Amino acid sequence: MKKALFTLLLLLIAGTSIRSALRARREADRLRANLYALNDTLCRCRTRLGEETVSVEALRLRCSEFERLRAADAAEIRRLGIRLRRAEEIARTVAATTIEVPVPVRDTVILRDTLRLFRWRDAWVEVEGLVGRDTAECRVESRDTLIQVLHRVPRRFLFIRWGTKAVRQEIVSRNPHTKIVYAEYVKIER
Repeated sequence: MKKALFTLLLLLIAGTSIRSALRARREADRLRANLYALNDTLCRCRTRLGEETVSVEALRLRCSEFERLRAADAAEIRRLGIRLRRAEEIARTVAATTIEVPVPVRDTVILRDTLRLFRWRDAWVEVEGLVGRDTAECRVESRDTLIQVLHRVPRRFLFIRWGTKAVRQEIVSRNPHTKIVYAEYVKIER
C-alpha cells in the first residue's frame, strides 16, 4: 500500500513538472517569436501587376499584455462594444496614397503669364496644385489608418453565453473621407 501511494505521488510530481516545463517552453517560444517580430523590418515588394504588397510578422500577446502595452487600441475595442477577451486577432494598417496628375487646361483666356498655386490640407488629405498657361499639375496625398478586430460572438441561451456562434470582423477607418467598400476575412483552420 505504501509503495503504491509512493509511486502515485512520484507520478503526480513528475506529471506536474513535465507540464510546467512544457508551459515554460511554449512561453519561451512565444517570447522569442515576439522578439523576432519586433526586430523584423517591413518587407515590401510588388506583384507582376504593380500592386504593392507588404509582409510583416505577427506579435503574439496575451490579453493582459495587450491591455498594458496597447492601451489606446484596447480602449478602441471597448468603444466598439467588444470584450477584449473575446478578441482573437487585431490588425492595424496605415495606408498613404499619393497621386501626381498633370491636367491640360483648355478654353481659358489668360491675360498674363502667371502661375497660380493652390493648397488644401487637413489631418488626412493634402492637395497641392499649380495652374500654368496651358496645364495644371496636381498632387493629392491621402493617409488612412484601418483598425481591424476579429472577435468571437458567443451563443446565448437564457442570458448564458457559451461556445462560439460566429467570428466577426470589425473595421474602423480613422480617415473620415474614406468609405470602406469591401471587407473579407477567411480563417483557415487546420
